[in-house]
Amino acid sequence: MWEVTLPLFVLARTEKMVVLLLIGIGILLCGPSSINGATDPSDDSALRAMYSSLNSPSQLTKWSQAGGDPCGDSWKGITCSGSSVTEIKLSSLGLSGSLGYQLSSLKSLTNLDMSNNNLGNQINEQLPPNLQQLNLAGNSFNGYIPFSICQMTSLKYLNLGHNQLQGSVNYMFGQLSALSTLDLSFNSLTGDLPQSFSSLTNMTDMYLQNNQFTGTIDVLANLPLENLNVENNHFSGWIPEQLKNIILQNGNSWNSGPAPPPPPGTPPASNGNRNPKPGSNNSQSGGGGSGSKKSGIGGGGVAGIVISILVVGAIVAFFILKRRSRRSSMDIEKLDNQPFAPLNSHEVQEMKSIQTSSIINTKTFETSASINLRPPPIDRHKSFDEDDFSRKPIVAKKVNRAPINAISYSIADLQMATGSFSMENLIGEGSIGCVYRAQFDDGKVLAVKKINSSVLPNHLSEDFMDIVSDISRLHHPNVTELVGYCSEHGQHLLVYEFHKNGSLHDLLHLSDEDSKPLTWNTRVKIALGTARALEYLHEVCSPSVVHKNFKSDNILLDMELNPHLSDSGLASFVLDANQALNHNAGSGYSAPEVAMSGQYTIKSDVYSFGVVMLELLTGRKPFDSSRPRTEQSLVRWATPQLHDIDALAKMVDPALKGLYPVKSLSRFADVIALCVQLEPEFRPPMSEVVQALVRLVQRANMSKRTFGNEQSASPRTHNPDAHEYTQ
Repeated sequence: MWEVTLPLFVLARTEKMVVLLLIGIGILLCGPSSINGATDPSDDSALRAMYSSLNSPSQLTKWSQAGGDPCGDSWKGITCSGSSVTEIKLSSLGLSGSLGYQLSSLKSLTNLDMSNNNLGNQINEQLPPNLQQLNLAGNSFNGYIPFSICQMTSLKYLNLGHNQLQGSVNYMFGQLSALSTLDLSFNSLTGDLPQSFSSLTNMTDMYLQNNQFTGTIDVLANLPLENLNVENNHFSGWIPEQLKNIILQNGNSWNSGPAPPPPPGTPPASNGNRNPKPGSNNSQSGGGGSGSKKSGIGGGGVAGIVISILVVGAIVAFFILKRRSRRSSMDIEKLDNQPFAPLNSHEVQEMKSIQTSSIINTKTFETSASINLRPPPIDRHKSFDEDDFSRKPIVAKKVNRAPINAISYSIADLQMATGSFSMENLIGEGSIGCVYRAQFDDGKVLAVKKINSSVLPNHLSEDFMDIVSDISRLHHPNVTELVGYCSEHGQHLLVYEFHKNGSLHDLLHLSDEDSKPLTWNTRVKIALGTARALEYLHEVCSPSVVHKNFKSDNILLDMELNPHLSDSGLASFVLDANQALNHNAGSGYSAPEVAMSGQYTIKSDVYSFGVVMLELLTGRKPFDSSRPRTEQSLVRWATPQLHDIDALAKMVDPALKGLYPVKSLSRFADVIALCVQLEPEFRPPMSEVVQALVRLVQRANMSKRTFGNEQSASPRTHNPDAHEYTQ
């Protein structure tokens, strides 16, 4: 008996010890990084790059460019969770240099505090994307507020105060609804407060003092603010009633006297608990407490008012519907089938004054046939008032519209030519629409751009013919010609001339092994041709045409490699600041002011042209995430080297194999440097760019020995105009 149970007992104890031992080993192997020092490699790399950019300061104890471990060795100011860095707090350490360009890889970082140091220069765009707290105050930062901040949807605290930041703050804050504290004080910020501030529904503390802001502060009226300081700006207008008890206001040009009455339909200023935070009171109405008490006390009075309004509305609706019933059902069916059937003025007035749901539903039913004649995804977002009132101006515009110098195609024609818009004929796809190759019965080949319904809101959809009219008047050898258009059954298409050599982007970046590289001769030719296209749009057309989407994808090349700028005149399809910001987001073509504000000008086109010239010079893409971090942004990498002839020689596209004249290369780089300047006002007009490139061509000694045979520019083409660049 004992001989049997003893081994079992001993075995049980042994198994228990083995289990405990395995658990202990597991803790050692899988425990937090503070024990074994296994910091996430991307976080580790970002911190070492940051240390180098900060000039390797001695006050950052335990930090190192090589060796050591941020989490395991408890680097100064670093907090980790597991293997991820979650906080960097390096305030008031006298640090200099910059933050580096790898902080965006710190995906788990929620708190970055670099306040009260001597970092200076501009704030990097590459900031950690998931921050909840960002404090860069007191660093003498200049330039603009980086747009990347406005994409930090988790941000709750933002302090950029006591710097030297400039420019307007008119880009979108719509995504920062979690933000509760915003400090922009003691900078040199200008312009009106953006309407997107109204989306800051959790904002309690806002400090805007000692800037150069203008306009009114009405956009702040309905925020749940507890502290607001707007002193020493250039604000005007009246202080909203809701803000008078919390605002610090001295040093502005406020209007005296009583404020004008609010516009009709404006909700009255709230009393008592001013501007409750979302969920504070309203969310309690379904439960007990003060919410249910209030509804019990005032419920009878409110109910009586609501019932009275409904009764009056019902009586008025009855008389209107009774008068409408005089029409026979046959007449109403005829009205339904008409594409445009605007109400008479008396009916419009009645519809404007009565906004009850029954009338809206009746009107929606009566106009459903008309609505169905247009693209449903567009018009379903349209209110019934907009639908009625948007019709009359269309007729007037058709009367005054300039003649359209283009062919009107039917949907059937274009479907036949494109194989029902088959994938086999798809030759391009962009933010505005897809482009298809179209071959017609007469053998002619054209390109058909099918406009996405998402970029055609109601008013632009109805102004499509005006846009076609404007584009049809653009005639220049370097601007892609509009051949025709189609506007049927809610579809909107543009028909252009077709260029067999595709886009400059494809020839520079997607050429196959059999393709020959573009020679220097051809690259200068493409730059000059596209410069002339922009000169025509900016300085010949009246009013000026801003392209807004200038990039190598939109430079098409014909059989002789002459450039033709496409999408000219389509700027109307870039709808608003928000879409403008997303339009070329991450592409590397957008000028700094576009990334900041979403506002395009002719100087924004000049910047984008400079980026394309950099593509021609280096053979690189404007933004390439596959390259090392410091080389991903072409402009940022190339600009400091444009005036260094030795560095410039190393930047040139290796595909050229050194076949270019050095003086021509240097002058080409000088033009680029002018075009990509940060300040729009310092960029030259395109007429000066054209003159500079013409002088470059005239002065260059581009011999055949230097360039080789021009036929090498493309396996499919030969350039008969080579003599233009060999003078």
